[in-house]
Amino acid sequence: MRERVLIVALMLMCSSASTSLSTTGARGHNVDPSVRQAVIARAQIWKPTSIAAMDLKAGPQLKGAFPFRATVTCDYVHRKVSGQSPKFICAIGGDDEVKVKFGGTNGEVFGEVLATRLLWALGFGADAMYPVNVICRRCPSWFGGIERPNHESRFDPAVIERKMPGREWPPDGPRGWSWREFNEVKPDAGGAPKAQRDALTLLAVFIQHTDSKPEQQRIACTGHARDRAQESCDDPFLLIDDLGMTFGRASHTNADATSGVNLIAWRQTPVWKNTAGCAGNLPKSFKGTLENPTISEDGRRFLADLLAQLTDDQIRDLFEAARVNLRLRNPGDPSSGFATIDEWVDAFKDKRAQILERRCS
Repeated sequence: MRERVLIVALMLMCSSASTSLSTTGARGHNVDPSVRQAVIARAQIWKPTSIAAMDLKAGPQLKGAFPFRATVTCDYVHRKVSGQSPKFICAIGGDDEVKVKFGGTNGEVFGEVLATRLLWALGFGADAMYPVNVICRRCPSWFGGIERPNHESRFDPAVIERKMPGREWPPDGPRGWSWREFNEVKPDAGGAPKAQRDALTLLAVFIQHTDSKPEQQRIACTGHARDRAQESCDDPFLLIDDLGMTFGRASHTNADATSGVNLIAWRQTPVWKNTAGCAGNLPKSFKGTLENPTISEDGRRFLADLLAQLTDDQIRDLFEAARVNLRLRNPGDPSSGFATIDEWVDAFKDKRAQILERRCS
């Protein structure tokens, strides 16, 4: 009994800490609250793209981009990496260190590609994730790679991350932003209009972005700090930083088997919480800051117009790039079998239709 009481107490303490962090906006220790408020107020979240011209198989052609399933040879860097999913740092040449996520049972390997490429194609901020075949020199054997001669290991499937251009802000202390802070973005201060903000929120529901704690979102500054003492920034841009736990069903614990690329769970989860109205169907996870958000008609229509521009070929390219056919339909059930590209495409189009057909007051 005492053990149960202690567990409940600890959960309440963690929940309180998470709420406090979200309310304060995950402020850095050295940033004045008024400076943070001003940065959030003028933040952008979307830039127009030519959706029909976006190559979802190739992905963003940033500096350091990799072709689909390229073989990348690198040297293991012994450095701790945050997060629970399998990943490591690897050096390509002398000064190019990259983060590698790997493993066929790691939902983030598939979810990161799906979600980042979808957001990128539609004009929302996202890092670039490249599906590759990694040859790692001197990687620890317990990583489980396929051993090769000369102390090499092969990791496939794997993805390499390239950050969206722009320095992370604030420079010190806790970073990120809470979904509650979206209300502090002010169009009259130059910030993103409500329609765009609601569109990104609805997109988070669409992909079931379950792990919505502040540190999973990032503020990128594309300009230089205007006041070094306060570390403000020009051209702030809000983006979702970690999109691994997506394309499943939101869960309280952000469980990989349920929330990380689970076709059956995603297909069976409606976009809308109810048969009428525009409350998005996204239960809050333990430390999440987004829960069943209400979407405006302008926001619904904004996202619907973007999604409607995706062709069938582009949707297929999206799922082929992520190699979802290597993921079980229900990762918690080996008997569910491996999903097909066609099944994922059909599920995507069905959920898109739910957005296109709904009307919000």
